[in-house]
Amino acid sequence: MNIGVDAMGGDFAPQAIVEGAVLAANELPEGVTIVLIGQTEAIQTVLDKQNYTGSNIKIVEANETIEMGEHPVKALQAKPNSSIGVGFKLLKTGEIDSFGSAGNTGAMMVGSLFSIKAIEGVQRPAIAGFAPQTNGKMAVMVDIGANADVKPEMLEQFGLLGSIYYQATTGEENPKVGLMNIGEEAEKGSLIAQQAHKLMKENAKMNFIGNIEGKDFFKGKADVIVTDGFTGNILLKMGESLYGIMKDQGVETSFLDKTNYEAVGGSPIVGVNGNVIIAHGASSAKAIKNMIHLSTKIVESKVTEKIKEALSA
Repeated sequence: MNIGVDAMGGDFAPQAIVEGAVLAANELPEGVTIVLIGQTEAIQTVLDKQNYTGSNIKIVEANETIEMGEHPVKALQAKPNSSIGVGFKLLKTGEIDSFGSAGNTGAMMVGSLFSIKAIEGVQRPAIAGFAPQTNGKMAVMVDIGANADVKPEMLEQFGLLGSIYYQATTGEENPKVGLMNIGEEAEKGSLIAQQAHKLMKENAKMNFIGNIEGKDFFKGKADVIVTDGFTGNILLKMGESLYGIMKDQGVETSFLDKTNYEAVGGSPIVGVNGNVIIAHGASSAKAIKNMIHLSTKIVESKVTEKIKEALSA
């Protein structure tokens, strides 16, 4: 297994990225290699400072970098040798099994859509996020930012994509799928939410439990939380803010620890022909380490293949 990582993406690259790779390399099972993509000299300098002498980290040269503020489409076209551009080439040719970056999120989405492309039958790929639950589980939320504007049919499909992802990565059958809304009743919410509720209720491929409210977000009511990317992004970042607020007030619990973005390390793009993970721009070495572990889990789960199977059935 080859796990590709953009060594030049993120606020603290390449230092934090390479340090995280070294942390992960010490924990990964035999046969898993981390492929760091970026400027060889800069990467090697950090590896030397970390006194890394192992054999499960490889470097692939990419002499250009897409900065956070750059226009995604223009940057990918103008910089084919960027770490993100090279990463998608390697993913497309199968030289790496997954590709993760803490860099330009837009460029990662554009690379996914135009390089490896959406799985046939997927209306809009989405970004999946994770929300800790009071029952000890980790719910999957789809979408958390890729699609601010949605149609009812897209929300229905997000439920299916999230359900397949949850089953594949946890081994749990028949996960509970809930639609985020302003009330539990079927007729509540926007016209889009009402129509989505009807479609999801009629879809026999998922275990739809109905609407859930904001108060249910952490309560374990649903294993898969469906929402548009606008609402999902707000919910996720509000949830993440709890960690910093409580820590500043001296409160520490195992539940709060899971609201820290570093705990999972990244968010997969679901619905594309490959395993792509987007990490937080401010990712620390710990976050990158956990992103790499998440990547291995996703590759092992064969979730991409399972989504293809479900949509072709």
